[in-house]
Amino acid sequence: MHEPRPLDIHDQGPPPPEPVFNLPKVVTWLSLVLIGVHLVDTYLLSRDLRYELLLTFSFLPARYLPDAVALYQLPGGEAAKAWTFLTYAFLHGGWGHLFVNVMWMAVFGSAVARRFGTARFLLLSAVCAVAGAALHLSLHFGEAVPMIGASAAISGQMAAATRFVFDMGGPLGAMRRTDEFAYRIPASSMAATLSNPRALMFLLVWFGINFVFGIIPLPGAGEGSSVAWEAHIGGFVAGFLLFSLFDPVPRRR
Repeated sequence: MHEPRPLDIHDQGPPPPEPVFNLPKVVTWLSLVLIGVHLVDTYLLSRDLRYELLLTFSFLPARYLPDAVALYQLPGGEAAKAWTFLTYAFLHGGWGHLFVNVMWMAVFGSAVARRFGTARFLLLSAVCAVAGAALHLSLHFGEAVPMIGASAAISGQMAAATRFVFDMGGPLGAMRRTDEFAYRIPASSMAATLSNPRALMFLLVWFGINFVFGIIPLPGAGEGSSVAWEAHIGGFVAGFLLFSLFDPVPRRR
């Protein structure tokens, strides 16, 4: 009977390679959905169908005027007054617009998805998209300019991320960690987040950028397009204020 020889680490071969894009599955699939919708919209639909798609699924403040649906014969009818609060987030005005949104979701949305899980992440994103549309409607009621883009939802993801990523031990905080626990640290209160220098600097830069792009069109967003900064703020505020309702990690004591 032969004695088993000691395990040699060289027998195990090289370790498996790390994935190039180590994103949560929900972020990957949501990004692919946004890219797929834009591919179909850009390359597979005729001009008339693209216009029909825009009127059916974009958020159009004029839709909420009395008798606007009948007057302008808007597709979707009365039901579109409800679903367009969310469906506008799946349309984009250009590849630049889409790229910026997917990039920020990969950075900040991934942190939230790792903490929340798929269902909570998608629900928070939907709520922030609705909040962005609601604020946009309140400030542009009756206007006939459609709003599209996932920016309000992703702004909400960014706001939710600020509640924990800059904390001690968080993925972007002082003495940061790089393991999964970095995304599971107890979140700070809103007051503590606002007093954290890293988080406060991020908030100031974020609002500053939105102020600038509120008056300067975003390159690649489409001809004649401008940034719906009000929707961004609506989504961001919702994500910041409602974070605790979605957060599965127990609060600090």
